[in-house]
Amino acid sequence: MTVQPDQVYMARALRLAGKGLYTADPNPRVGCVLTKAGEIIGEGWHVRAGEFHAERVALKQAGSKSQGANAFVTLEPCSHTGRTGPCADELIEAGVVRVVCAVLDPNPKVAGTGIRRLKTAGIEVVLGVLEQSAVALNSGYFSRMTRTRPLIRSKLAVSLDGRTALAGGESQWITGEAARADVHRWRARSSAIVTGVGTVLADNPSLNVRLEDVDRSIVQPARVVIDAQLQTPLNAKLLSLSGDVIIFTTHDPGPSRQVAMEKTEDLMRQGVAVEVVSGSNRCDLKQVMQRLGELEFNELWVEAGSTLNGALLEMGLIDEFVIYIAPHLLGTDARGMFAIEPLTSLERRIQVKYEDIRKVGDDLRIVACLAES
Repeated sequence: MTVQPDQVYMARALRLAGKGLYTADPNPRVGCVLTKAGEIIGEGWHVRAGEFHAERVALKQAGSKSQGANAFVTLEPCSHTGRTGPCADELIEAGVVRVVCAVLDPNPKVAGTGIRRLKTAGIEVVLGVLEQSAVALNSGYFSRMTRTRPLIRSKLAVSLDGRTALAGGESQWITGEAARADVHRWRARSSAIVTGVGTVLADNPSLNVRLEDVDRSIVQPARVVIDAQLQTPLNAKLLSLSGDVIIFTTHDPGPSRQVAMEKTEDLMRQGVAVEVVSGSNRCDLKQVMQRLGELEFNELWVEAGSTLNGALLEMGLIDEFVIYIAPHLLGTDARGMFAIEPLTSLERRIQVKYEDIRKVGDDLRIVACLAES
């Protein structure tokens, strides 16, 4: 049998890694394929934190056949002991002779040490096979490890003329059923869904994942509310559902410190984590994102109004826009996407770059990022 190229096996490993899309957080999504004489003898992926890594799953499946095998791994094998033991050592002990790795692990605890350990043991190592695809699969993990904050995506559902709601706030539903189902898939892959208190007060959203056509388990993302003055109602829907809830407020509790303290205690009794950041009328969003990075959140999904989206945009904190455009018009008085300072000239416009455009039901979905200046 002809030995297939490295790219084919790595592509399979990436597909396996994708099976952990909704569950592996905060760990990276990793897949591994073991081959020998041109045949697959073992494969696996990392399902969730605390469980076996992809390499160990594949090695267990291959058993004694691992001696003299090739390993195709989507991320550098770890070299430290965390919730599980070092995968680099597992590959060495199993007698693997060649490791093809898509990309180095940006985690400072690994960052090339796994590869060096393999090479020291006499194992041939090939790096960079389908590297871009491997990074894209774990873009939030790479963001947290290299920038100490999560990857931030802003979701917007708009009319063809760029409006998110009528002047009175009515917005259900601008987009169709297919687009709304697609949103839940993006939610499912996220570490947390972020909103502002204005959206909580206006819409009383659930902000959880509701998918019926997924054959994999889903870890519900945390729900994060940016609420400088602790206005979130104690009976808000998002507080009553399973899963973690974090409310960010400021050092300044407003006109009544005692009221703020009592509200904090009431929220904490409901299991809500209340985090204090600097700011007065508004939370320091950079500090919020830094803290979410410390809490090991990889990907954030923002579903908010123009105030929070505008503030994130002006601070350069939106990494990707996921915009659903419905085939109708709402008119001049309807609400816009971003509340930002007026531009005084076209030269100051904010440039974006389209990454993906496709039809979802009757709507368009545009994935874009800020263009490099």
